[in-house]
Amino acid sequence: MINDDERIALFLDYENLAIGAREGLGVSPFDFGPIADALAERGRVVSRRAYADWSYFDEDRRLLARAQVELIEIPQRLGGSRKNAADIKLAVDAIELAYERGFVTTFAIGTGDSDFTPLVHKLREMDKRVIGIGVQSSTSALLPPACDEFLFYDRLPGVDAHPPVRRSRRREPVAATRAPDPVVVVTEPDPPPEPVLDEPVATTDGDVGRLVASTLAGLQRHADGPVPASRLKRAILRKDPTFDEGDHGFRGFGELLRHLEAERVVELRQGSAQGDPEVAFPQDGSADDDAFALLVDVVRGLAGRDGVQLSGLKDQMRKRVPDFSEKRHGFNSFLSFAKAARARGLVAMEWDDDLADHRLSLR
Repeated sequence: MINDDERIALFLDYENLAIGAREGLGVSPFDFGPIADALAERGRVVSRRAYADWSYFDEDRRLLARAQVELIEIPQRLGGSRKNAADIKLAVDAIELAYERGFVTTFAIGTGDSDFTPLVHKLREMDKRVIGIGVQSSTSALLPPACDEFLFYDRLPGVDAHPPVRRSRRREPVAATRAPDPVVVVTEPDPPPEPVLDEPVATTDGDVGRLVASTLAGLQRHADGPVPASRLKRAILRKDPTFDEGDHGFRGFGELLRHLEAERVVELRQGSAQGDPEVAFPQDGSADDDAFALLVDVVRGLAGRDGVQLSGLKDQMRKRVPDFSEKRHGFNSFLSFAKAARARGLVAMEWDDDLADHRLSLR
């Protein structure tokens, strides 16, 4: 069971993550927010460091600074290896912190490079828990088994991936005459909207329900036992330190939870400590049934012979039910919600390589 008081030190091999996300997911600039949220569900992040030659990541540098990440400069050296310089500096700093800050219980290493496997082994020898973070397409198969837990960036809630299928098809004629240039994707990324990392998570009454539900879902995925209300509140504050239930019209967190219980977003049970109830999702399933029925109706109305594309389907559902959110039902993404409908036999879903998206149809 994960300790509420887990204290996490985060080290990012930034060039590995940013280029991996850009080439494999079409994400540029790199969005640090999903990593911050995933670690907030696991404990307090007491240190955040990212290593790179920041002259190559000017826009990323500004976004990371707003997210309170310490930027460690690794300048490019003529005739030397910039990659090895960053790797060595990161490893030395991590070991130094492990010795000097005994209160740090967990190290989160953001990289897909197998060169960090010895560092992971050494930290575990020092009785530190190690969480790895990497882009699936650029992560070595040797690294995840060495960690206590490994988070693929692609699967984190909030990651808006757009695999660059179109650009890879453009390079096919070149591959017939010479080896493909591995850095061509880096020089011509599609510019996605700039992520806003320092904007408060909850701004409306509808948003606070989604914030509570998504945080509860994350805690349940990574805990062995019930989730007390006090633990849920701490996790929400780690995601958004400005959170205040008073901003949403409630005098206390307990009153907010009772309101969400009446709306069938959560269910409260007697906890081991007085005044600290256990929080879970409703067990009657009626709210889930309504949400899945809505999905089936929308797919039925939109699907042609080839089915309906996943992208945009959530917007179609919100045209019927404006406050629909999969997070109210414990799913961290709309894709997870669609997969749950497929698992229940309500819809069929398959991947379309040409569209780089899923297609849904009725069974």
